[in-house]
Amino acid sequence: MKLVYKGKTKDVYAIEEDENYLLKFKDDVTGENGVFDPGANTVGLTIEGVGKAGLRLTTFFFEILKEKGVPTHYIDANIEEATMTVKPASVFGKGLEIICRYKAVGSFMRRYGMYAEEGQPLDAFVEFTLKDDSRQDPPITEDALVMLGIMSSEEYKVVKNLTKEIGGIVKEELAKKGIELYDIKFEFGRVGKDKHIALIDEISGGNMRAYKDGNYLEPLLLEKLMLED
Repeated sequence: MKLVYKGKTKDVYAIEEDENYLLKFKDDVTGENGVFDPGANTVGLTIEGVGKAGLRLTTFFFEILKEKGVPTHYIDANIEEATMTVKPASVFGKGLEIICRYKAVGSFMRRYGMYAEEGQPLDAFVEFTLKDDSRQDPPITEDALVMLGIMSSEEYKVVKNLTKEIGGIVKEELAKKGIELYDIKFEFGRVGKDKHIALIDEISGGNMRAYKDGNYLEPLLLEKLMLED
C-alpha cells in the first residue's frame, strides 16, 4: 500500500491490488491546549483507543446507512487494525465540511451570539465551510460555491438534503440511548464512474457534540454508550 495523505485523525493509503483506499484511524483528536473540540483545526491531544472507538461507531452508522440505501464510500472495516476500506472519491474543490446543527453552540454562537442564546434549539441548520485551516474554515454560501466553481447549485441541494437525512438518522439512533445530538460534521464527495454524491470520511464522536443528561460525552464514552449491549 502507498501512503497518499496524512490527516489529523486518519491516514489514507492507496490499495495497489484495486482502485480502493484504506483509511487508518489514529488516536489523535482535534482541539486546543489539550481540550477536545470537534470544530478545531489542529490536533489538540491524543486519546488512547479513540481511533478504534471512532471506527467502531463509524462502522455502526455506515452499516445503518447501507441498509437504508444512503450513498457512502464505505466498503468494510477491520476494527483490530483500525482500518476502513472505502471507494475512491473526489472532494469538492479542496474539501468542504458540512455541519448540521440542532443546538446553538460552538462557532455558531461565536458568530451569531448577538441574536442567539447558548443551547437554543435549531431546526437542523445546515452550514457549509471550506476546509482551510489557515483561514479557520470559513463558512461559504451557495452562491459563492457555484460562482467559484466548487460545486453546482444542484449538487449543493443534494448535499444539503443528504446532510439533513443522515443527521436525522444519527440523531434518532443516539436518542434510542437517551443521548441528544447538538451538532455533527460531515464530508461528501463524488464517488464512482458516475460521480454520484456520497458521504465520505467518518461518523464518530470526533465529529459531533452529543450530550446525555446535560453532560457532554467524550468520544470514548459516546462509543461505549452507543454500542454496549
